[in-house]
Amino acid sequence: MSGRTIDFCYDLISPFAHVALKRLDELPADVTVRPVPVLLGAILTHWGQRGPAEISAKRLHTYRLSVFLGQQHGLEIRFPPRHPFNPLKALRLLAGREADLTKVQAAFDFVFEQGRAPDTEEELAALAAAIGVPVSLAEDDAAKSALRANTDQAIARGVFGVPSFVVPAVSGHPTSSGQEVFWGVDAFDMLLAWLDDPGLFEQHRYSHLDDVSIGIARK
Repeated sequence: MSGRTIDFCYDLISPFAHVALKRLDELPADVTVRPVPVLLGAILTHWGQRGPAEISAKRLHTYRLSVFLGQQHGLEIRFPPRHPFNPLKALRLLAGREADLTKVQAAFDFVFEQGRAPDTEEELAALAAAIGVPVSLAEDDAAKSALRANTDQAIARGVFGVPSFVVPAVSGHPTSSGQEVFWGVDAFDMLLAWLDDPGLFEQHRYSHLDDVSIGIARK
């Protein structure tokens, strides 16, 4: 199998996306990763969810877990002084020029290695300089439209959180949506297994899961 492309949907607000980005070199050599900046807040609103850092009892646990997972993959994560912060303008910097993985990595290093929140004019300008794009992209209409389109498309494809890896279905192993979505850095090993065997979810232990009904639903 050759020429496979994975969309890496991310928001700079996510420390788990930072960890996932560091694991990309574990992917098979024939896989190309396309970084896709999305606005997590809009995705959560669409699906009626709250982010883990918005839940007081979950917030510190989330930070500790991301630091722990980072250490396991050789990262020393340092959180910015404010989190969650507003990532909107910073994401436009990345959406406006279709930033490659090198720029995306530099942006995550700015936030979770240097511990800087790009939500002020000064820090936004510093981020723009770090990734080599004009800070004016933060207010550029085309950049705004690109980020909005990325987010809308991600929702349409079933993305409900970040990081998410969206992989087209393989011929002979179709899915109902024509693709698979792997959410979270903790699903990365499952992604690797699926890339090795696209028929993974057709096995008996997985195949019955689509038929599980909802027994009770909270309103």
